[in-house]
Amino acid sequence: MTQRLAIPTTGRDAASVLEDARAYIADDADYKNGRTWSMVYWPGEEHHHLTEAANNLCLAQNALNPYAFKGLKRMETEVVQMCAGLLNGPPTTVGTMTSGGTESLLLVVKTYRDLARARWPWIRRPVIVAPKTIHPAFDKGAHLFGVRLRKVPVDADGKVDPHAVRRAICRNTVLVAASAPQYVTGVVDPIPAIASIARERRIPMHVDACFGGFILPWLERLGVRMPVWDFRVHGVTSVSADLHKYGYAPKGASVLLFREMRHLRHQFFASTDWPGGIYISPGLPGTRPGGPIAAAWASLLGMGEDGYLERAKGAWEAAEALRAGIRTIPGLRVLGEPMSTIVTWTSAEVDVYAVADQLQAKGWGVDRQQHPSSVHCTCNASNLPSVPLYLDDLREAVAHVRAHPELAREGDAAVYGLLARVPVRGMVKSGVLDVMEKMYAPDGGTPDLDGDDPVQRWATRALDAVDRVKGALRRGR
Repeated sequence: MTQRLAIPTTGRDAASVLEDARAYIADDADYKNGRTWSMVYWPGEEHHHLTEAANNLCLAQNALNPYAFKGLKRMETEVVQMCAGLLNGPPTTVGTMTSGGTESLLLVVKTYRDLARARWPWIRRPVIVAPKTIHPAFDKGAHLFGVRLRKVPVDADGKVDPHAVRRAICRNTVLVAASAPQYVTGVVDPIPAIASIARERRIPMHVDACFGGFILPWLERLGVRMPVWDFRVHGVTSVSADLHKYGYAPKGASVLLFREMRHLRHQFFASTDWPGGIYISPGLPGTRPGGPIAAAWASLLGMGEDGYLERAKGAWEAAEALRAGIRTIPGLRVLGEPMSTIVTWTSAEVDVYAVADQLQAKGWGVDRQQHPSSVHCTCNASNLPSVPLYLDDLREAVAHVRAHPELAREGDAAVYGLLARVPVRGMVKSGVLDVMEKMYAPDGGTPDLDGDDPVQRWATRALDAVDRVKGALRRGR
């Protein structure tokens, strides 16, 4: 174990601290130059400086107490109002800001569970029905709040059949959820058909638009063919949308909107018998940093409709150019029929993870997916100038892997390939938790995924164990 870092006896000067911070992040993902396809939605320096200034203006404020920070509460209210208008909410639409899409979805699970307790008290184990591609924050919420998540299968392109959703609904179902779009392939779930089923059964419906909430409306205005998915759909009772994605606010900003207050009421928490006084909170945390609220407010006002339309146009052009280019590369296939700025490609001829390794070696950020093995790209306007270079590198990487199939057994490709092949997913979960333990150990850092990495050794042992069990079962027949 390395020596534990201690707080210095005497504080260091600001310049040296910031110099170290810059050195720490020097090799992090290059998101300003269009070589990263996820995680950061770069709006450009001018807008970044605006949101940075607004964040710093309210850096010390705490939205836990709206009576102490009335201006901050006004900003949150105005953010909710602007978002409700964008998503076509009726005049009764209400909501709150949250720290991100995961908190929004955790609150969705908690809110509809509590609503069901009041409405259907005989339900002991509430059930939420959603497509298999629903965001894993629903799994997290189900785990935390004692709800069963019943997932409906999707086809190879990520499309869900509404009739399968109908069949999955049972007498204990308290919510039906869908995505606009789902993150895996960028397909927008058939919201009107699913909402019609939910209304027929008198069950609320949530639309997770954490990815699409601030891009799909602008694409629709630009003339992109888009299904109706927001509050215009009868039966949709709530929508979540992340401001820190295509809303171009700094990280830590999402909204959760409800059609009516009778739903939002069940999101709140109140404790009235604590000796320290009455404790209330609209979301999961107590302390709510003021900076992200102010920055999101400034982002909406500073960007304006014209700014959002301009960036949406650039992001869509990047996605369309990327899709068109990938389709010209022999052996590659774009998954789904995405109506968003997500592009996911796969291959039945070359090892996708080996191709991903080649791209990563060339300095590209790469997001690997499984079932099927694929690579995911989120397109921003900042990616548009880089698309031709990415396609050149991708074409070269595919040709190289085709000529050297042994690359599938090396580097990260070997690790991801092994993990995807382990059939008992509980074993994969255990192995991933082992990696997290290493990352958050007292001297923790980022594990080095090389050929001797413990993840690869663990996955190899897991597959060997599965093979031994299969052999024993065959011998016992």
